[in-house]
Amino acid sequence: MERAIGVIDSGVGGLTVAGELMRQLPNEQIIYVGDTARCPYGPRSKEEVLNFTCELVDFLLNQHIKMLVIACNTATAFTLHHLQKKLPIPVVGVIQPGARAAIKYTENNYISVIATEGTAKSGAYAKAIKNINPDIHVNTLACPSFVEMIEQGFLSGNKVKKIVENTLEPIKQGTQMDTLILGCTHYPLIKHVIQSVVGEHVELISSSEETARETSTVLDVHQLLNNRGMLPVHQFYTTGELETFKTLSCRIFQKDILKSVRMEKVNLNNTHISKLAL
Repeated sequence: MERAIGVIDSGVGGLTVAGELMRQLPNEQIIYVGDTARCPYGPRSKEEVLNFTCELVDFLLNQHIKMLVIACNTATAFTLHHLQKKLPIPVVGVIQPGARAAIKYTENNYISVIATEGTAKSGAYAKAIKNINPDIHVNTLACPSFVEMIEQGFLSGNKVKKIVENTLEPIKQGTQMDTLILGCTHYPLIKHVIQSVVGEHVELISSSEETARETSTVLDVHQLLNNRGMLPVHQFYTTGELETFKTLSCRIFQKDILKSVRMEKVNLNNTHISKLAL
C-alpha cells in the first residue's frame, strides 16, 4: 500500500525513529511532524499532552496515513492506548519495544531508565518491563534539562558533558545497572556523551531500532507494506522555527538521505480540541 507512515514527536528527537524507519523500510514514505513550538512535553499535564498529540494526529490523518508511530515517550505513555482505541489504523509507540530490548540485554536484571518528567511519573517503562519479567529491578530518573538542551542544538562539548554528569549521578552511584534505557527519543542524539558518563560496561538501549522492527511486523501482518520499487520522497513538518529544525536535521541525517526529504513549517490551531481527545 502506497500511503505513508505517520510519525509524531514533541520535537526533533523522533527523527531518530524516522531515520531508523527509513533505513529498515526503504520503500515506505514517512510523514513526520515535530511539535517543536510546544516542546518539551515532559513537564506538561496528561490532558495537555493528549490534546497536543491529537492535533498532530488530526494533521496526519488528513494526509491519509496508513499507520501511526508515536515517536515520543511522553506521548506514548499518555496517549497510546487511547489512540489505539480511537483510530482505524495501526498505532505503535516506543515504550514497549524499548522495554523488550532492555530485557533481552540485561544480564544482572538491573535496568535503569532516564526519561522526561512525564514519562518518569507515568512509570510506563517499569510497568512494561515487570509485566514481562517481575524479577527485574527498575530504577527511573527524570532528566528535565536534556530535551531543552538538545532542542537548542547542544549535542556535545564540556558544558553538555557536565550537565549529563550532574544529572546522572544518582543512577551511577545508587544502582547496579548493566542496562540503561534512553527513555526519550531525544536522548540518542547525545548517546555518546551519556555512554562516556555511565561507562562502557552499561548497555544503552534506544527504542528506535526496535520500534522500526515492530512497525515492519505490524505492516506485514496487516498487509500494508509498500512493495513498489520507487524510492519515496519523505515529508518532515515542524510547528516551530524551520531553519533550526533544518539545522538539527542535518546533524542527524546524512546529506544523501536529506535529498529525499522535504521540510516545511506547519501551523496548527492551538485552540482547537481534537475530536480524538474526547
